[in-house]
Amino acid sequence: MSKSSEPTFILWVASSYSGNGGGNCVEWAPDVAAASGVVPVRDSKVPTGNSLTIAEPAWSAFVDHVRDLLA
Repeated sequence: MSKSSEPTFILWVASSYSGNGGGNCVEWAPDVAAASGVVPVRDSKVPTGNSLTIAEPAWSAFVDHVRDLLA
């Protein structure tokens, strides 16, 4: 996992669990993930702040684990 600043032209997608407001959630950049194999993740409350980039296998394992917890 590394910390980086992402360009502002990236399409960020809010978590499906964020509700209608989308103000308190985690966002990720699926287009970047598909192109690079790393998943940028950021806090929606700080869109101009830094993001974390996480290797795709680690991100998938995290999402699977959270999904299992919520099932």
